Amino acid sequence: MGDTAVPVLWSGNLTDTLDFYRTLGYTVTYEQTRPYNYGAVEANGCALHFASAPRGTELPTEQVGCLVMIDDVAAKHRAFTEALRTRYGKVPAKGCPRITRFRPGQSRFTMVDPVGNSVIYIQRDEPTEVEYGGSRELEGLARVLDNARILRDFKNDDKTAIRVLEVGLGRFGAEAPRADKARALSALIELSVATNESARGERWRTELRAMKLSEAERMSVAKELRAATDLADWLSEKADLSRPVIRPASGPPVHRR
Repeated sequence: MGDTAVPVLWSGNLTDTLDFYRTLGYTVTYEQTRPYNYGAVEANGCALHFASAPRGTELPTEQVGCLVMIDDVAAKHRAFTEALRTRYGKVPAKGCPRITRFRPGQSRFTMVDPVGNSVIYIQRDEPTEVEYGGSRELEGLARVLDNARILRDFKNDDKTAIRVLEVGLGRFGAEAPRADKARALSALIELSVATNESARGERWRTELRAMKLSEAERMSVAKELRAATDLADWLSEKADLSRPVIRPASGPPVHRR
């Protein structure tokens, strides 16, 4: 057998932390409170361990704990969503604990536990080469859209994604293809749901409705508009759990060979 690395995360209140991971479907395999706190959980052969921070250490509110490579990231996100909604009455999308949203086709999401440990779940066959700054093969508003996608889907930075799209529309909107402008407005509408900025979202909806789009152009933005509706449903307290989950998440770039 080869070597195995086991991440050791901060435990916080060990009992509460282990109970949280039980909610997610992990099995507690070890729990010790004397002479010091130490615990371990495991699921699908993947173990996470927890220990108290050294005395005098001032921990950040949140910290990247580890990456977990899995075979079906969408199914994992769906299972976690249902478990967390059952426990909390709604999906915890802000603060600690929380889970980041997920769009179809994405390859990762982040779960932040009550202590602030961030565990990033990544599709095992995620592409090894990911463009993190907007594709150089694109230009104008199309490149802005790609950059906003990276900010939203990989860096989990919705507010910056909004700012990038607004600046891009101001700079390129007049000469950009209608389809690209409609896609930008649709992306902003979904982001307004994520950031709970309904007034701005309605303004972007009004602007989109005023555009004279062809049927093909309307079809090109339908998926983004559906993402906004699905996101509102995912965040609600009474979501239909039979519907697919929607959106991704975040984390630092991972380069594998």
